[in-house]
Amino acid sequence: MNKIELLREEMRREHLAAFIFPSADPHISEYVPERWEGRKWISGFDGSAGTAVVTLHSAALWTDSRYFIAAEKALQGTEFRLMRERIDGTPTIAQWLGQELADDEWKEVGTDGMCLPQSEAAAMKEELKRNGGLSLRTNLDILDRIWSGRPGVPHAKVSIQPMEYAGETCSSKLGRIRHELLRLGATAMIAARLDDIAWTLNLRGTDVHCTPVFVAWLVIGQDNAVLFIDDEKLTPEVSAYLRHEGVAVKPYGSIADYLRTCNEYAMLIDPDTVNSRLAQVRGHYNTVTAPSPIAAMKAVKNPTEREGFRNAMTRDGVAMTRFLKWLEEAVPQGGETELTVAERLRMERAAQPLFRDLSFDTIAAYEEHGAIVHYEPTPETDVPLLPKGFLLLDSGAQYSDGTTDITRTIQLGPVSDEQRRVYTLVLKGHLSLQNLCFPRGASGTQLDAVARTAMWREGMNFMHGTGHGVGSYLSVHEGPHQIRQEYRPAPMLEGMTVTDEPGLYLEGKFGVRIENTLLTVPYITTEFGRFLRFEPLTLCPIDTAPIVKEMLSTEETACLNAYHKMVYDRLAPHLDEEHRTWLRKKTQVLR
Repeated sequence: MNKIELLREEMRREHLAAFIFPSADPHISEYVPERWEGRKWISGFDGSAGTAVVTLHSAALWTDSRYFIAAEKALQGTEFRLMRERIDGTPTIAQWLGQELADDEWKEVGTDGMCLPQSEAAAMKEELKRNGGLSLRTNLDILDRIWSGRPGVPHAKVSIQPMEYAGETCSSKLGRIRHELLRLGATAMIAARLDDIAWTLNLRGTDVHCTPVFVAWLVIGQDNAVLFIDDEKLTPEVSAYLRHEGVAVKPYGSIADYLRTCNEYAMLIDPDTVNSRLAQVRGHYNTVTAPSPIAAMKAVKNPTEREGFRNAMTRDGVAMTRFLKWLEEAVPQGGETELTVAERLRMERAAQPLFRDLSFDTIAAYEEHGAIVHYEPTPETDVPLLPKGFLLLDSGAQYSDGTTDITRTIQLGPVSDEQRRVYTLVLKGHLSLQNLCFPRGASGTQLDAVARTAMWREGMNFMHGTGHGVGSYLSVHEGPHQIRQEYRPAPMLEGMTVTDEPGLYLEGKFGVRIENTLLTVPYITTEFGRFLRFEPLTLCPIDTAPIVKEMLSTEETACLNAYHKMVYDRLAPHLDEEHRTWLRKKTQVLR
């Protein structure tokens, strides 16, 4: 019996007309431990975003534009129909279920409420009710019944993030959080997001692939803090550290019982980060509904974290320089593929001091694979690199003092006029955003158009976000601020990191993306207020070979030249003469 048949057998036992598999864990993580990869297990689609829905007679999967091409290939030969989110004509999950279940006897839809944020569960209940009078059941973890050999909760050891990299003590952070809770009318809060917990406590782990976090809950009160984590994850050193910081420890699975009996007067629950089951345990008893204050605090890097980023980016830039010089010489010799160059880049990074891991699986995409926004080479898809066309390389690393995220599109040999034009349009957008000055407190949505203006004039666009925050030896994707077309109200403030990564993708042909990580810094104060600008943190030459120089404005050319001068000045002291000579050539003035 296959997976879907096993699922439907359980659905019939429970009188469920459909079951929904979101892409989250009980902590509403973007990247999740294997135990909670239910959507991947049932559908076969392994992208980081998507929702699978199975009825007794049909199946569908919703995902965003980053994964349209990859999902279409992954779902071939399965029951699943691809639903392209935010495309005209694509129904919502509730609309589709209303149509699919119109003639069904059963009208209840199931999902694991531990893996659905409270806000989404509430919205889904209302929308299902409007579409055919459907109801939502959230108290069933159906995977435990049908997933033979399902992985358990990870139990890797936790480590302390030293003050030389953290820059602020756990006690100081807890004090700031408590002060903010009182301002919001709360005396306690549930910290559910794993990166929020790691940042608050100055701890790191290895429970999630490429993301240095650990599975736990944290409840912060005015006079205490309780970490819910299994004992086997704590070394004697970490246990002593937590006692010193005034953090009590209870078993991971006891969080619900604690919340039922907790006598805090007013508990803050962030409906976007606390799952619906835990929110239901607390009920409406003196609940304050508001965004967690931790994300906004974590997003503004302290001076130690900022300097850590600069140091990490220098080492990453050395690794990238060594790799790009090797790539330029290796491809004409033959024998290199997407997978071999990804491994070579990993080795160059691993040779750098303080390297801990990759920050995500490397996207090494040659020619038409570059049009698949989140393509990752596998032995089945791997192709040889030829001395022609584009290689899109999106990669990053975790260092003890910072997290890196960089994309370069590299010309491996002759390219078409269309490729050069598209490359230059993307570069114009990248430089325009990097060179932008803007009022303090502007949202990323207000900045987004700057990166798209040149391509909009050509009737071209990209559907993913233009920029996201980056953690300090934490998640490579961090909020609450984002630069994207969809409205995101979080203000841009000094000390925030954000990526600058416009792109264009021509299906079946090629893709182009250029990405630097930036730091938001003060610019000028006038009678009109305080203004900010961006400091590029990423140190790596941008390929000038494909540029149509006539398409760049004087200001854009000056911005590129200034960036390249900084790259050379910062990296040259850390390179031998052979690599300095190569870098000098790649960063020479564009006239």
